[in-house]
Amino acid sequence: MELNERVPEEQLLYARWLDAGTRVGFAALLAAFVAYVSGVLPPYVPLETLPEVWGMPVAQYLQSTGAPEGWGWLSLVVRGDYLNLASIVLLALVSAVCYARVLVAMLARRERLQASMMAAQLLVFAAVIAGLC
Repeated sequence: MELNERVPEEQLLYARWLDAGTRVGFAALLAAFVAYVSGVLPPYVPLETLPEVWGMPVAQYLQSTGAPEGWGWLSLVVRGDYLNLASIVLLALVSAVCYARVLVAMLARRERLQASMMAAQLLVFAAVIAGLC
């Protein structure tokens, strides 16, 4: 008996998507970091300013740097430091994408109870992403 015969298909599907997603996320992190440290993409907050602002409370940091609040950072992904942040967000979303893919598989097999629990977990992810929790 092969290992795949004993492991539920949903787990294998999740694992395949998680593997692919983390590889893409890692590649994005690496590329963003290289673009940042090489100076290909200039940072929004200059490197020489970082030691001064690192220890500041958030409100003071935002005021000193002029950094946007909330989702405003998305407009700055053309800057090296914010591209790194976008790469981290991409990596953080991998689990949610995997859940969504497994949800589709569960719905296709009419596994309503498990699909509803998966959908509830995705709603929690969405609420957190939206800043509601």
